[in-house]
Amino acid sequence: MNQKKSKRPSASQVKKTEVVCPNDTNPMGLLQGGRLVEWMDIAAAVCAQTHAEKICVTASINQVDFNKAANVGDIITITATITRAFSSSMEIFVQAYARKVLEGKKYLISEAYFNFVALDENGKTTSVIPVLPGTAIEKKNFEEALQRKKKRSYL
Repeated sequence: MNQKKSKRPSASQVKKTEVVCPNDTNPMGLLQGGRLVEWMDIAAAVCAQTHAEKICVTASINQVDFNKAANVGDIITITATITRAFSSSMEIFVQAYARKVLEGKKYLISEAYFNFVALDENGKTTSVIPVLPGTAIEKKNFEEALQRKKKRSYL
């Protein structure tokens, strides 16, 4: 594979949909934060692996914000988009929205930055394809990802 090529964030963007079932909730009927983070992590992993074209593992989850609650029966839509690739790591921005079926209202329930590392066939870190931001928002996210990376010393 040619490592010199680059990819736009849209080439690996992932959308995942879930329905909040009773076993996903706490005794109040609200979606458990841990279950939501699990779903977000899966979407982020698929995004990272699609971008890198390699197996990727979660290195960290940075700044998880829970904005609103979701209830049993709500439809959850999760979007995962790569913001930047570094030498062997990538930052993935994930947003989760809930939609009440009968009302049709969609609202942000959580967002977070996930960091993934690409692995080779021997389980060692390996280089990843660069991200080529195109839109103004992609360029902004690309630059801000570097600032967040500087705050983490292990990636």
